[in-house]
Amino acid sequence: MHAEDPPFVEEAWFTAGSNPAGAMRLFLFPFAGGNANAFLSWQALLGPRLELRVAQLPGRGVRLFDPPVADLDELVARLSRAVTELADRPFLFFGHSLGALVAFEVARQLRRTGRPEPVALWVSGAEGPRTRLLRQQVHDLEEAELIEALREYSGTASEMLDDRELMRLVLPGVRADFALSERYVYRGEPPLDLPISVLLGDSDPYVDPERAAGWAQESSLPVRQRTYPGAHFFLNDHQQAIATLLASSAGELPTDRCGKPL
Repeated sequence: MHAEDPPFVEEAWFTAGSNPAGAMRLFLFPFAGGNANAFLSWQALLGPRLELRVAQLPGRGVRLFDPPVADLDELVARLSRAVTELADRPFLFFGHSLGALVAFEVARQLRRTGRPEPVALWVSGAEGPRTRLLRQQVHDLEEAELIEALREYSGTASEMLDDRELMRLVLPGVRADFALSERYVYRGEPPLDLPISVLLGDSDPYVDPERAAGWAQESSLPVRQRTYPGAHFFLNDHQQAIATLLASSAGELPTDRCGKPL
């Protein structure tokens, strides 16, 4: 760290935990434009084994007025440092849509730098990193067009989209998120030595199941896939089922993958 760098505070990057007795941590990475509020209710569904920590990216939620990060390498470096500060127990990653890509790259960064790694990676509503198809570019759209693009995704409440003053505050973070996805360039590395679970919606217009099968190229272990009824935000209708699956699967995971010194 250079002398002019601000002090690093990990609390800003993830929500505070509300289950300190949990044997494992679940780091959850939201979708583009999403904030922690969309997932905080999951803690009550996860049971006593998992402590939920949701990523809080600058430019949204409690960090709405922080400058958003549109460079994926910078974001991944910062998040990996934040995860390392919280790696005093085994942990797993879950990411939806853009969050799946971010979680994957953070896992690779942790391995690259010799830091503790997740015991499992869960990816939801996302095609494989090297097989994904960019269907549209929205990060540089005019304000009205970007709002309509968000409306098509059906992941943002209509009342929020119709509030132009609020959207002017929110859109910089949304643009940064879409830029992360739309500028992404896959860099080949060996597969991760951890299980990957893929969750899909059976009517998701943004995810091709064959391209989602590309996640199998990113793990040295068998990849499991589950499909739920619904479109891109199918997880909103299946929170209990997904949380139960996460909790039961966590009970089967090894607990000695965090043995590397911090």
